[in-house]
Amino acid sequence: MPQLVAVLGRGLVPTEQAVVTADDFGLTRGDGIFDATRVVTDAAGVSIVENLDRHLARLTISAAAVELPVPDVAAISALADEALAAWTTPGEAVLKIVHTRGLEHGTPGATTLLTITDMTPGDRAPIAVATMCRGYASDAFADAPWLLGGAKLLSYAVHTSARREAARRGADDALFVSSDGYALEGPTSSLVWVRDGVVHTTPTGATGILASVTVDLIDEWASTHDVRFERALITIPELYEVTGAWLASSGRGVSPIATLDDKAVPVSAEWTEKLAAAAGF
Repeated sequence: MPQLVAVLGRGLVPTEQAVVTADDFGLTRGDGIFDATRVVTDAAGVSIVENLDRHLARLTISAAAVELPVPDVAAISALADEALAAWTTPGEAVLKIVHTRGLEHGTPGATTLLTITDMTPGDRAPIAVATMCRGYASDAFADAPWLLGGAKLLSYAVHTSARREAARRGADDALFVSSDGYALEGPTSSLVWVRDGVVHTTPTGATGILASVTVDLIDEWASTHDVRFERALITIPELYEVTGAWLASSGRGVSPIATLDDKAVPVSAEWTEKLAAAAGF
């Protein structure tokens, strides 16, 4: 799979060259953050990255939550431009920015790198989803800032474990559910649903859910198309009664949920087309 690696302060480096030391906090403790977005390259090898400014802004918010050194947004943006100029593989790819606390032993400071990796997009057809208890209530983060709700952390072991469990159950992805019965988000995506002509998503804040660039784009589209957009909680039984539900992210696009725990969820081709276009897919 084609890949490109770049390190802040060093520029592009050979893919096989080590760029993180054995005592980097991001490696040893998962003490770091990341963000990611889609790269689209045309047949001539010209690449564009989508919504980079929005993702860098979210990276900065995550850094503040974790009390990391402030990311040098201008330098990261310039590094991304350098990487994009060198990336000529037609199709879709994902640009990932990693920002860690740096070395445990040595000069204090952050380690910042980015990668571009070829991504084979699915046809974004309806998907099967399995629900999984997240282990905390829907308001668990309200009075617990140390839980780092809303930060895009490197600590993704639970998320990848959930996706493996979903595969074992014969599903394409997972949907986390709070201990008090509310749908939250997917391991790498946000939940969106439409009911009675209103577009909904789960709220951030007390839920600990990460703010979504893709959902923000849908919100902005709704505000200019006379469509109501609301943030609310929804139970799993209620999801079976909506007009349609989707998992959405910058990489996957807007994927309609066809089944939830092997039970059918309504699929709306009309709303899928609208929401995908709103998100840039």
